[in-house]
Amino acid sequence: MTEFMKHMSVIIPSYQPDEKLAEVVKGLSEKGFRDIILVDDGGGADYAAYFEKARQFPGVTVLAHPENKGKGCALKTAFAFCLKERPACSGVVTVDGDNQHHADDILACCGKLEEKPDHVILGARSFSNEDVPLRSRFGNVLTKGVFRFVCGIRITDTQTGLRAIPAHLLKDMLEIEGSRYEYETNMLLELKARSIPYEEVPIRTIYLDENDSSHFNPLKDSIRIYRTIFAFAASSFASSLIDLVLFYLCISLLTYTAPEGIWNIAIATAAARVCSSLFNYNMNRRKVFRSGGRSSIVKYYILCALQFAASAALVSLMSYLFPAGSLGKTFIKAVIDILLFLLSYQIQREWVFRRERD
Repeated sequence: MTEFMKHMSVIIPSYQPDEKLAEVVKGLSEKGFRDIILVDDGGGADYAAYFEKARQFPGVTVLAHPENKGKGCALKTAFAFCLKERPACSGVVTVDGDNQHHADDILACCGKLEEKPDHVILGARSFSNEDVPLRSRFGNVLTKGVFRFVCGIRITDTQTGLRAIPAHLLKDMLEIEGSRYEYETNMLLELKARSIPYEEVPIRTIYLDENDSSHFNPLKDSIRIYRTIFAFAASSFASSLIDLVLFYLCISLLTYTAPEGIWNIAIATAAARVCSSLFNYNMNRRKVFRSGGRSSIVKYYILCALQFAASAALVSLMSYLFPAGSLGKTFIKAVIDILLFLLSYQIQREWVFRRERD
């Protein structure tokens, strides 16, 4: 092993393990890893023997939570431990304790980190094999599509627990929100938000006993994960609703007071957009992208001005081609604004609220 590899710490979060935990530690020990950190995530006394058996291998440290806090908390506990107790650490590699990560693949991810010490390395499985459980295949396909469309991130394996992280990024990892499985999803999202480069390394696809050892709850934990992802779109949906309601009220009032007014649509669009944009900007800055300052608000309103012009022009054109009353014009505007949203969101993510790494 190189000096870099000798100073890699292996982190294995585990909740109510079985005999596979010792098999994982044995495989890592045979490959030369000498700093293996197990996190007992409050499994209870009935599972203490499995941790004790794993502790017999050289270089094993066991950290324990008094009660179950979730995989995210377990990873953070180990990250904090490495920052405090492993000053010479070159990086960490997170591994699942159910023996579904081959020791050679773990070694390969650490080797790739040595080649690219500023990157986060992700072990990427293939989900095309017939032996992959349906829930895992479906979950990955769905999450991968959402990542690409909503977040602009192309990741082959969104569920991977095999990740090699350079030591200088551990503080960033501790700042990421989440305590359970959603933490791993948040970590991937933050790679984009914090401009942290990443690379994938193909690894074996191993599922034992239809993945029965996994503590991932398909319903409960998927809700946590997708709630986090769709927070990106919730702000825009709420502001669009405000925009449409205000537009309908304004166009109805203006049509009543000035039936032939040629500026009715432009005025109604402007009034609705000013109110909804203030709401949208603050929600995006504080709750969604969590970034932005003076430059972001200038960029945001440049985008708003362009969107306003495009929306007013297109609604006016479509209303001329397809004459309609207030409700019909509101429907036309809704369709146009949905299309504009798809473009606007990408611009907000990549330009307006893009976070630059210090």
